[in-house]
Amino acid sequence: MAPESWETLLIDNASASFPAGADYRDCAPSNIRVMHESRLGLTSARLAGIRASRGSIIVLVDDDNVLAPGYVAEAARLFARDARLGAAGGKSLPVFESPPAPWQLEFLSLLAVRDLGEAELLAASFRPDGSAQKQYPLCAPIGAGMVLRREAALAWAEGVERDPNRLRLDRTGPDLVSGGDNDIVMTVLEHGWSVGYFPSLTLSHMIPSARLDPRYLARLNRAIQRSWVQVLSAHAACPWKPIAGWTVAPRQLKAWFSRRAWKGPAARIRWQGACGHFEGRAG
Repeated sequence: MAPESWETLLIDNASASFPAGADYRDCAPSNIRVMHESRLGLTSARLAGIRASRGSIIVLVDDDNVLAPGYVAEAARLFARDARLGAAGGKSLPVFESPPAPWQLEFLSLLAVRDLGEAELLAASFRPDGSAQKQYPLCAPIGAGMVLRREAALAWAEGVERDPNRLRLDRTGPDLVSGGDNDIVMTVLEHGWSVGYFPSLTLSHMIPSARLDPRYLARLNRAIQRSWVQVLSAHAACPWKPIAGWTVAPRQLKAWFSRRAWKGPAARIRWQGACGHFEGRAG
């Protein structure tokens, strides 16, 4: 697919490194458009890109992703094949600066590393009558390389604009909250679209050594588990009952012992996830 057949939007999200007027032509095709979004946050950046885009298919690419050759052409083919496909993703294969230790392999999914195999997987939209419990599909796409049909992306954008609280479901500055991808998928399913995993969509995910640091993984797991509960609650799909705020600290203390958090970094990361879960239910 020739570069002239798609557009590239680079969203400068309140960056101090690339001031307005910077020349980006050396790092992207000639059809690039640079947008400066002053509201800090991943969701704000995505909203700006979706609103400014002109194509019928939108591909979300993070700054640490490298799409495989032909990714855009393959995405276009998949969406042309299935008129009800609203969101799609595929393999996110890690490229480590330093190889992970064996105990760290358990937590790679926290870093948006995913390979579900060679079979295509599809999940149908939620029932419009609400007769069934909403179940988040395991094959739902992650944000890295997520492909969206324009109508589905706009449905999500309009939902966030009606409820600004959803802006807080994803990364803002140093905060590691990571529920924006899930919020998009839930919205797509609620609006009657299907979502799928397609191994023909492959990208490389660059992972610096700092992201394997136990302290980083602990913070990340806590934030992810907190935002996971919040996303499900926002879409009336949370299987856990809310809890009183005053019970959070005692529950976290109990989890310290039940998770045996003193045993090592893996146990502490799991415990931090439990802490985030309780915070989400109290929030």
